Amino acid sequence: MSPLEIMLGMVFCSQTAAGIVGNSFLVFLFTFMFLTAHKWRTIDTILIQLAWANSVLLLFKGIPQTMAALGLKNFLDDAGCKSVLYLHRVARALSLNMTCLVSGFQAITISPNTSRWTRLKTRIPMYIIPCSFLIWIFHMITNINVLMNIKGTRISKNISNLLDFGYCYDSVDSTIKVALVTVLVSLPDAVCVGLMVFASGYMMLFLKKHHKRVQDIHMSRLSPRPSPETKATQSILLLVNTFVSFSSLNSILVMYMHFKNPTPWLLHSSNFLAACFPIISPFVLINTDSQVLKYCYALWGKPHIFGLS
Repeated sequence: MSPLEIMLGMVFCSQTAAGIVGNSFLVFLFTFMFLTAHKWRTIDTILIQLAWANSVLLLFKGIPQTMAALGLKNFLDDAGCKSVLYLHRVARALSLNMTCLVSGFQAITISPNTSRWTRLKTRIPMYIIPCSFLIWIFHMITNINVLMNIKGTRISKNISNLLDFGYCYDSVDSTIKVALVTVLVSLPDAVCVGLMVFASGYMMLFLKKHHKRVQDIHMSRLSPRPSPETKATQSILLLVNTFVSFSSLNSILVMYMHFKNPTPWLLHSSNFLAACFPIISPFVLINTDSQVLKYCYALWGKPHIFGLS
């Protein structure tokens, strides 16, 4: 095993471990708060699904990728590859959609009562669970094609038109068909990213107007503090912008890899970018969302710290 393989394996292992710990902690935290009848926000229903999806994504992508980077080949048979890639693709899609959902929810929540979203604002708590259920079912069905295309590494490498992921293969047809399938598969993702960009722009505009409205009030105070609504919006905005940045870079790289035979470095770079958001997102929420901080202090029995009560 070369020093480079050992280094890559250590990087992927550290990434995976940090991300799984952070997201698992959020899942535990939200579950504990719900079961102990603490104040539960509607947005927490989305955030717990986001944390769960990110945990599964890292578990079924990070661990196989780490083993492949360490030179441990042929550890998955055909059925194992299909299962791992299927769960990874579903979790990735759920992570994207939950991030889109949380950005849209926050944008509607902060909209003024005189806007066109007023009616939806009062009804949106009733729509979150049915909408989440439909998202789950949709992606579980649309990713069934993975079970037909993915092959294990134990197959003959003499078979043509195979895209090597390091621990599994994806069967690739003609360039035209690849382009068509790529566009069709990427269309829902592109729509979600577009909605997130629109929601982020709206929230940034809201924060700018809000800052101007309260600027005089803040100047008259010795220690101005942003409102909880503003803090929550800033937290979601940071979360969404992080996702859009890493997702956009990785999407460009993946599309390039579909038309060119990818080198190991391109595959490793793509895997690194794909893992960045699931790893960073729980720590962004823990450090920027005041309500999540309250949950943490409540879990540790310290509800009155740093003025969070």
